[in-house]
Amino acid sequence: MAATFMEVLDTSVANVSLPHIGGNLSATTEESTWVLTSYLVSNAVILPITGWLGRFFGRKKLLLLCITLFTIASVLCGLAPSLGFLVFARILQGAGGGAMLPISQAVLLESFPPAKRGVAMAVFAMGVVVAPILGPTLGGWITDNYSWRWIFYINLPVGIFAAGMSHLVIEDPPYIKKARAADIDFAGFALIAAGLGALQILLDKGQQADWFESLWVRWTALFSVLALAGFVVRELRAEHPIVDLRILKNRNFAVGVVLMTLLGGVLYGTTAALPIFLQTLLGYPALQSGLAMSPRGIGAFLTTMVVGRLVGRVSNRWLMFAGFSLLTVSSFWLGHINMDIAKKSVIWPSVLNGIAVSFIFVPLTTATMGRLDQVQISNATGIFNLMRNLGGSVGIAGVTTLLERWSQVHQAALVSHLTLFDAAVRPELAAIQAGLSRTTGTYAASHQAWQVLYDRLLQQAKLAAFVDNFRLFGFLCLACIPMVFLFRAGRGARRPPEGVH
Repeated sequence: MAATFMEVLDTSVANVSLPHIGGNLSATTEESTWVLTSYLVSNAVILPITGWLGRFFGRKKLLLLCITLFTIASVLCGLAPSLGFLVFARILQGAGGGAMLPISQAVLLESFPPAKRGVAMAVFAMGVVVAPILGPTLGGWITDNYSWRWIFYINLPVGIFAAGMSHLVIEDPPYIKKARAADIDFAGFALIAAGLGALQILLDKGQQADWFESLWVRWTALFSVLALAGFVVRELRAEHPIVDLRILKNRNFAVGVVLMTLLGGVLYGTTAALPIFLQTLLGYPALQSGLAMSPRGIGAFLTTMVVGRLVGRVSNRWLMFAGFSLLTVSSFWLGHINMDIAKKSVIWPSVLNGIAVSFIFVPLTTATMGRLDQVQISNATGIFNLMRNLGGSVGIAGVTTLLERWSQVHQAALVSHLTLFDAAVRPELAAIQAGLSRTTGTYAASHQAWQVLYDRLLQQAKLAAFVDNFRLFGFLCLACIPMVFLFRAGRGARRPPEGVH
């Protein structure tokens, strides 16, 4: 969990520090976003091939290698003298972090019998669920009080601890020790690296380029689709595929992957939307907006261990039903925000959101992996976590795009009412003019009053776009509820193959 927490934290800890990084390294805001994009691209490329890497190097060696690479790359990020060097170090960091999470998850799932996997995954979930929530708050506090470089230096003691504990405690299972890794599928690796890299760049930069109005976006999208389609065909035909896609024939695994993709989109989308709302409309500074969201992590932390004890005693399907129901309520609750809300109106839905995620993540993981053979788990965790990340990327890109587009739609609808012929406008305009005329004079006040009203209209249009986004998340969560009953009932993991204990 220590390695997992460190890796997941770094997916979000740098977000609030981008203006400081750009200013310090003489880069524009758009250029500095490559600090995030470079990490996500290299992370996405490594995730699905984790199973093969585990067989090739051995799982323990791979985990130690990843922790070491991630920790060294973190130090290089802190020492970066230029943006180019920082982006290079973030690519190394993403490569080290990509395999860290699925390998950690696979080690936990195989180290415990099915009856105790719920408790094990509850500990693991603390890293996966709490870290991205704490990331923006921790990053903002460190940047404001010290320097953006320390958001990377803090990984050094955690990395040393994680590597030491992994060396002392973790052992490879017998089938890993005896396995002979097949020759690497270079064609498959090239196709997935190109396809996922192009897709991640497209999702990160698409809105800035006005999506398919831009020629490079159309070509990048076509290239990504062709590369990923070629990858699927290649892996289904290859004798020793680098990613075994046949595992998707397992119904529990296929349903779990779909649900995790949707869950990633909702969670990352909500995490992206709330700070923007708090900072741009309510005027919260970065640290305060992070603190307003941190109770979400507290709710998740306190509930996770309880849910870990319930797994195995209560059907996973009913636990997920409760989780997605609470997540639906939380999303629709946030869909009632307005410009006059207090901080508690964001805190309580966030706490409910964290509780809901705890009821989903642990049983979803155990149900998804519960009917797989042990030799399939490394490959499965790589695909599972890849889809969570891709769902999150789509969620963030969707929030960014829909906020912009729906704000314009609501602005066009509202501006038709901004006229003296509207009964609600006349008294409001007169009150603003009376207030301004005391300091600017009657003539200037008449012009400034219209500008004040128009600024309010823009705020209301953007607020309506946020409301629409949160309600959309609510409907997505509602659509997930019937899907939880597609899981096959029963605790049953398959019998392990001969020689596996």
